[in-house]
Order: sequence, then structure tokens, then C-alpha cells
Amino acid sequence: MPFRRLIAAHWPLWAVCALFLLIGAFVLGGYGIWVDTWDQRLVGNAPLDYLAGDGERAFDQLPTPHSHYYGAVFETPLALLERMLGLEDPGNISRSRNFLTHLFFLAGGVFCYLLVLRMFGSRPLALLALALFLLHPRIYAHSFFNSKDAPFVAMFMISLYLVHRAFRRDTLGAFLLCGVGVGLLVNLRIMGVLLFAAVLALRALDMGGQERKRILLTVGAFALAALLAYHASMPVLWTDPFGRFAELTRMLGDHPHESFNLFRGEWLYSRDGLPWDYAPVWLGIATPPATLLLAFVGTVALAWRGLRRPRDVLRNGPLRFGFLLALLPVAAVVAVVVLEANVYNTWRQLFFLYAPLAPLAVFGFHWLISATHGRWAGAGTYALMGVAVAAVLIPMVRIHPHQDNYFNALTDRTTPERLRSRYEAPRWQHGPVLETLTAILGAHSSGPASLALPQYTSTRLQLRLFPEKLERFRLTRDFRSGERNVLILPDPEACSLASAPPSAILHADRVYANTLHCVVDPVAWFGERRRAALASGSPLVRSVYDVYRDGRLLTWVRDECPREDVEGGGTRFFLHVVPVDAGDIPPWRGGHNFDNLDRFLREGSARIDGNCVAVVLLPDYPIVSIRTGQFTDDGILWEAGIAIGDGAPDYAVARREALAGEPLARSVFDVHRAGRALTYLRDGCTEAEATARFFLHVVPVDEDDLPEHRREHGFDNLDFTLAARGARPDGNCVAVVGLPHYPIATVRTGQYDDAGALWT
Repeated sequence: MPFRRLIAAHWPLWAVCALFLLIGAFVLGGYGIWVDTWDQRLVGNAPLDYLAGDGERAFDQLPTPHSHYYGAVFETPLALLERMLGLEDPGNISRSRNFLTHLFFLAGGVFCYLLVLRMFGSRPLALLALALFLLHPRIYAHSFFNSKDAPFVAMFMISLYLVHRAFRRDTLGAFLLCGVGVGLLVNLRIMGVLLFAAVLALRALDMGGQERKRILLTVGAFALAALLAYHASMPVLWTDPFGRFAELTRMLGDHPHESFNLFRGEWLYSRDGLPWDYAPVWLGIATPPATLLLAFVGTVALAWRGLRRPRDVLRNGPLRFGFLLALLPVAAVVAVVVLEANVYNTWRQLFFLYAPLAPLAVFGFHWLISATHGRWAGAGTYALMGVAVAAVLIPMVRIHPHQDNYFNALTDRTTPERLRSRYEAPRWQHGPVLETLTAILGAHSSGPASLALPQYTSTRLQLRLFPEKLERFRLTRDFRSGERNVLILPDPEACSLASAPPSAILHADRVYANTLHCVVDPVAWFGERRRAALASGSPLVRSVYDVYRDGRLLTWVRDECPREDVEGGGTRFFLHVVPVDAGDIPPWRGGHNFDNLDRFLREGSARIDGNCVAVVLLPDYPIVSIRTGQFTDDGILWEAGIAIGDGAPDYAVARREALAGEPLARSVFDVHRAGRALTYLRDGCTEAEATARFFLHVVPVDEDDLPEHRREHGFDNLDFTLAARGARPDGNCVAVVGLPHYPIATVRTGQYDDAGALWT
């Protein structure tokens, strides 16, 4: 078709794309630099250096060993264009990458339009599919900065079009082209093999016909084209295809990245596997309701048609393709659960689940139109669809540039801080930080100022966009009264600390009723906490720092302190919190009997007029004790233990209840069990017995209940001290330790010192 006829025939498509392109150019700068941008640039440059003659050394620059196996089919063109244009400024590099990533996402929308046009022969339905595909708030935001997952979504849609085209034309050339597309899809993310397997399965259904030889020929062409495209786009495989592919397979089965996902109020370790409903729940709460409803209607309509006429599922091309769209998300969820895939950063690796949902939703919409007879009924359905699209557009505009924090009406979006306490929020990436820095720079348009930032990679990246404006800022935590001071608090809880004057909050980023982070005047913020602490009376601890407590707030105060205490250097604070219930310890602290809050303490501090003050909001679970101090590489400078006693067991009562029954073990300490707790008793214990460390190794019935990093040992380590888990009333030692919730096979316990075991 000549170019003019192509434009004339599909002018609504090009008009919509031009509109989105114009909007994209307008909002492009609002998303900043993605936290993985510079690492991804290395992935894209490595093949270019390899082809330029650097050999295996080209891959030595990659940030991690498993980066060798990241597909570079999208990153390498970005790197090549960057070299051709001679881009060096971080801002220009970021904007060019963001623009091209978004452009490729729009290309995915074009193929979504063409796919639905081929399926239904209706331009209005094709435009509806285009709108549904592009107007997913989270994926739309990622289409600007995420050069991993957004291109995979777009390529998945392109590959779906090529699959439909191949089966409709049923020619060797069509299957060759389809194979190339699917091979490149697998290069972007290995989950693309789902579509590869789907094509083979669909082609197998055609084997019952008379043209078996031709079908086998097209299958072979498809598979060969896919494998060649994948191999050609993975330079790391060129020197040792089979050996490197085996390494790739092993890496994919045990991806080394470790992180924790907040899901329904619970932190889940990414390498332990995720609940079966992790992906469906995220898809359900972070996708526009109109698309979900229409996709559900489309699935029901397809199932009803299949039940009424089972043979049509095999013979009817459009119906069979509809079933493929419905089954792909199900297969992906099953694969994630069965393979215990390492999914993290909310559900971004699973964004591709949405690609088949957009055309599937059109199935549902088409069924609604067919089921409603009469001109006005059909017009009313289209009007409702327009309202539904507007219902997505309005919140997208309202929460810009935080669309990657979008939640739909199926969640509680009105209760303050509810969503943030239940689901992970990418609060320290790209847009939020950039918007905050822009607000700071606007508020301090002239004169010098002191600026303190958290130790987050993304924050440092955004600074590259303002090299000339940041010259007037002094990056420090050493503040003085009478000068302009700005401090970004990375912990949203800190934005609601008690007794802090509201006037101290200079800027706060909030989505719905949830705080992402805030900017404060540190002199007013920490100065008020210092005054409140000093006015409260005697501190809990008197040492190098005096430590005060006010509810869940701990405040450290020291007059005339050295700058290194807050500026970093070789000095760090530590804060170890021992909960009443060991089950309250976050999973990433498995193997320890305390919660480590060192990082938060280091960031929640300032030096004002030479006096240091630090503030930490303690966890909301009951606490037995805390231990805090400072240390350097040479050792601990000072430390102190503080008995808190929130909900701690009454050790006298625990002793009486334990003595009423027979112990599980008799030794230096008698060990009793009551429910999920072990009680240790020793009458007239010596100082050595009271200070020696206890070991407690718990072996579960099912080894999968152990944290990932403890499975090689075969037991859970709950070692403790009497100071953390007990008391010494009247010279008699008592300790109470809560056991894990999982079924337990055996327990091994005792005490040890530097010389070895004292008793077991």
C-alpha cells in the first residue's frame, strides 16, 4: 500500500499517535533519570565494544556477572544512537533514551491497533484497543524511563500481531518473520518463551489436517528463525553458544538479586518465591477497572462460546486466538509460581501480562455491543466507554509524574498512609525525586544554601540534571541558624514525627493520601526535637550521646560534636531493636535476634550550630530492649543497652509457670516450653552464666520454611543473650524466647563463650 494511502486509510490512528507523541514530548522531562539507566547503558555498549574488537574484555565493564546475559537488543540501538549524536551531557542522554523508549512503546500501541483491526475489521474497536493499551498509568510512566520492562510490553504486543498474521496468512515468510519477532522478544526477557511455546502448541493443533508436510515446514522455519534471532542478538553467546546458554539457564533459575516486596502489609523475600496471587492481585489493583471488567467479560464470552461449540476452538481462527490471549496471563502466573521466579520492585517484570489484556478487553466490548440490540443501546455503550477512558485519564493527569504509584478504586485510597503500609511504592525513583529537587531549586532561586540528601543512587542521578543550579548549594548535614537549609527525609514516617512544627515541612510529595517523602527545614525540625528531648527530663542513657525517648521516638543529643558524626566519614551509628516476639523481626534480618535500624539513624541526623541531634521512629511492634552506639572500622566507640519493656513478659510469672511443669531438658539451665515460647531457668546463676551467649537452633519440619540464606545450614538461628531476652531477679536467671510460627522438628540449645560450648 502506497504511503499516502496508508496514511489516509488509518488517519485516526496517526492522529492519536501524534497526540500522544506531543503529550510525551511535553511531559518527557518530568520523569528524570531511572536508577538503572547507567547500568543499562553499559549493557548496550558492551556488544558495540565487542564488535569493535575488544573481545571478551567488552563485557568486563558490566556492573554484575549476570548482566552478561541481559538481552541488549533494545539497549544497543540506544547506545549506538548516543555515540552517533555524540551525546555526553547526562540530561541529554537521559532525555534521548526516555524519548526513544516511549516511541517504541507507542509502536507497540500501533501494532495493538493493527491486531484488533485484523481480528474484527473495525476501526472504532481498533482505536479502543489502542487507547486501552496506552492508558495503563503505571506502564505509561515506565514507558519513559524503564528501558527493560516497557520495551518488553511493546515487543510482546508486536509479537502477538506477528503471530496472528502468521496463522492468518499461513505462509513460510509470515512464520519466518514471526520467528524473528519472538526471538527478539525472548532476548528482552526470558518470559518471551511463553509465546514461543504457544505458537508451537497452536501449530500442533493444525497437524490433523491434510497439509502436514507444509505445517512442519512452517514450524521449522519459525523455530529456526526464533533461535537465530535470539542467538544473533546475544553476543555473549557467540564464542561458546552451548556453554554460555547453560550458564544463562542456571542464572535464570536462581537470579542473584535479593530484595523484599511489601505485599498486603507483609514483607516477602524475593528469592523465596511469591504467593500464587501476587501477580493477579497487583494486576487487579494497579490496572484501570474498565479494562479489567471488559477483559473479564471477554474471557467469559470466549468460554461460553467454547463450551457451546467446542470444535470452533480448533477451527475458528479468531476464537482460537482469543483463547490464546486469555490463557497467556494464566500461563505466566503459573510459571512465576512454579519456577519461584525472582520478582521485585512491585510487579514491573510482569507488566507484559497486560499486553494480551487490551485486545482481550475488546472481545468483551464487542460482545456487549452484540448483546445490546438497537442503535441507542450501542451508542450508550460507546458513551460509557468514553466515560471509563476519562476516568483513567483524569487521575493520570492528577498524579503526574507519579503514575507508577497508581492504584485503582479497588483499594483504599482515602485512609491516610494506608496504601503505603500495605504495598510497595517506588518512592525514590525518577519523577518524585526530580519533582522535589525542582521545588527546592525554585524555592531557593538565589543565594547560597545547605542541601542534604539521602544516600540513594537515584537521588544522586537526578543531581546530574542540574549541574549549573547546584553550584550554589553546599551538600552537607552541618547546618547553621540564619542560613537557608534544606533536608530531604527519605522515610515517609519521618514526615509525621510528633512535636515537629508544621512550618518545618517545606515540601511533601503525596499520592492519594500517602506520603512518598518530604523536604524539611532541618534547623526547625531537629531543633524542636532537641528542645523537646532536653525538656523531658533525664535521658534513658548518658554517654557520648544522651538518648531520650518520647513514645516511639528516640532522640540522640550531643553538644559540640564533631562534623564527622553526621557527615559520614568513618563514624557510624548503630541501633539494634529486640522485639518481644521474634516473629516481628523482618525477614531480611533472619539469623539475628534484633532488627537493624542503622541506615535510618544515619540518615535521620543533623549538626546544627555545632550540636548533633538524631531522631528515629521505632517500629510499632512491642520492644524488649534496644542497643545503640557508634562504631568505626577500628571498633565500637561507645555503646549502651536500654530496657524498653513494651509488652515484655513478666519474668517472675514466667518462672512460676515453668516450675509448675516438667522441663524439656535439664542442664545448667532447665528449659521449659509453653505454647510457642521456651523458658530458660537457672537459680542462683553466676555472672559468667548470666553473660554467656545462648544458642538456639530450630530445625523445621519443612526446610522451605527457612529463610533462603539459612537453608544451606538446615536450621534457623535464634541465638540470644540474657540481656536481650530475660532478666536476673534476685540472682535467678530467667529468659523467654518466642519460637517461629512454622512446624518444628527439633531444637538444639545451650550456651557458649569464646572458648566454646558451655552446655548443650
